[in-house]
Amino acid sequence: MESDAVIKALSALAQASRLQIFRALVVAGDTGMSPGELAEQLQVLPNTLSFHLKELMNAGLVTQQRDGRRLIYRAGFAQMNAVMGYLTANCCQGQSCELQDVTQCAAC
Repeated sequence: MESDAVIKALSALAQASRLQIFRALVVAGDTGMSPGELAEQLQVLPNTLSFHLKELMNAGLVTQQRDGRRLIYRAGFAQMNAVMGYLTANCCQGQSCELQDVTQCAAC
């Protein structure tokens, strides 16, 4: 994964409403949620929700599927796993990320 994609994903999640939307979609799992369900559960105005979903989709963290007349949104687990993989691979110069004394961390 390229660092630009990681930055885009982390930037998308660095906003309270988008993080809340993403978390709700993670909990919903493969079932996903419609915009109406999300708006009701999170008490977000539909136009505001639409803006945040667009940002999350642009970062690859949310997918959209049409089911008849309904739109279903799901968390982009593959993208989030790629972001986590990138962070893990580039953390502490590939060393274990366990809590250590700062003076003992080779990457510090």
